[in-house]
Amino acid sequence: MTDTPARLLTLLSLLQTPREWPGSELAERLRVSPRTIRRDIERLRELGYPVEATLGAEGGYRLVAGAAMPPLLLDDEEAVAIAVGLRAGAGHAIEGVEEASVRALAKLEQVLPGRLRRRVGALQSATVAVTRGDGPSIDPRTLTTMAAAVAGPERLRFAYRARGGADSKRLVEPYRLVSTGSRWYLVAYDLDRGDWRTFRVDRVAEPFATGARFTPRELPMDAAEFVRRGLRGGETYPVDVSFEAPAEVLPGWLRQHAEPVDGGCRVRFSSGDSPEWVAARLALTAVPFTVHTPDFLTEAARALASRLTAAVRPQG
Repeated sequence: MTDTPARLLTLLSLLQTPREWPGSELAERLRVSPRTIRRDIERLRELGYPVEATLGAEGGYRLVAGAAMPPLLLDDEEAVAIAVGLRAGAGHAIEGVEEASVRALAKLEQVLPGRLRRRVGALQSATVAVTRGDGPSIDPRTLTTMAAAVAGPERLRFAYRARGGADSKRLVEPYRLVSTGSRWYLVAYDLDRGDWRTFRVDRVAEPFATGARFTPRELPMDAAEFVRRGLRGGETYPVDVSFEAPAEVLPGWLRQHAEPVDGGCRVRFSSGDSPEWVAARLALTAVPFTVHTPDFLTEAARALASRLTAAVRPQG
């Protein structure tokens, strides 16, 4: 194989399999001399790929974990598998990985050949995911279109259905996608209304990037806080809850606020969600907890417990 770039890509593809490759076997596979293999290994190292060599009569090479992740080389089957998995993670807002799934999916689908993109779409349409049931599913193509427009940055058009059912057309400068763990929201500057707006992504239809670039405006606060305030009409409230378990067993949105106490942990955070929704999310941890403040969250938890108890029919 005399084409050096093609040979390096083939060598990298071989090294990315989880095994050690003797230099003689690599030379035979690529139809070059062991000396050429050694030079190619050095080239890969210069590009940032951590290739480890072992001593011995044969000598071997393998790719190991490094300080940073260099570009991966995927074959067709691997690319399709990763794209399908990322679509599932993005479309159903899996807590803790949802935003990373969208960013990675947007990058991957941008470079997928058309033949592979069609395979991913066919697999997606032929499968059904079982989700938690506490939020709507989103078409991953909607998310990736929005994510690419945010990264552009590029103005975005879409149809939007408001809470009351009214339909409208929007032209926005997208700023951030925010996941609450149950729903996706787009924070954007609405050009027709001349102000910042929050859009529920499950109410968006036919989004497309216009190709018009823009200089991002400065949002007056953190995007996540902007969404939280919108959900509570601009208000937030402090929450103080104790759990009868260590912080390690809690989901990330609680764990990041947890402090250890005797017999468990205590979690203090601010929320803009409805107290009924916060109570339900606390209950979904399946860990016994006690609400210290606010009182209206205690009442919401008590009401939720009563409804669940009433829903269980006595066995007879």
